[in-house]
Amino acid sequence: MLKVTNVSKYKGMTYMIEFEGKEPEFLNQQTVNMFNLRAGASLPLSAWEDIKAEEEYRKARERALYLLDYKDYSYVDLFHKLEKNYSEETCYRVMDKMVEMGTINDRRYAEGLARHYVEVKKFGRYRALREMRQKGLTAQVAEEALEEYDDTYYERLYELVESKYLRYLDDDKGITRTKNALVRYGYSYDLIKEVLRDIEEEYGGED
Repeated sequence: MLKVTNVSKYKGMTYMIEFEGKEPEFLNQQTVNMFNLRAGASLPLSAWEDIKAEEEYRKARERALYLLDYKDYSYVDLFHKLEKNYSEETCYRVMDKMVEMGTINDRRYAEGLARHYVEVKKFGRYRALREMRQKGLTAQVAEEALEEYDDTYYERLYELVESKYLRYLDDDKGITRTKNALVRYGYSYDLIKEVLRDIEEEYGGED
């Protein structure tokens, strides 16, 4: 059993919990109030472990909300952020809470990423999918979010070549460099060949 000898405010919302024959511990006021910790209370060791687990959960939950204030995360990505400092059990508990609150929604997150990578960054499907997987999304969720762009890659690639690479298509070396760059953008060889062929037909006769 642990006997609480004193509970006093330490700094801000932090309270110092003093024990008989044990070093003091520090808890947030919310946790102190939740468990009604008072001087003279006797706690089984298992009860104290529950209190410490609740304190860790509170800290991890606040950390998750802090991170989500600045950017969106996938379930997996945020879990990995939290597990650097908190136990696996606590991380799962926090993630369940985030899903319940609606602050974590992988499908909504995937739709936003797909829009960013395809419409803003001008990535092809392969690059967009790879980037989304690296953000912790499953292949299925990422692929579903990219489906709405399946019929747009030709047009986007054509516009990309027109705006950025047209001046490099005067010789074989420039064409090879352009092809390599477009592969890095995530477009397929077949689509690149098709677009470059059509670009040549439209611009090939110009000086």
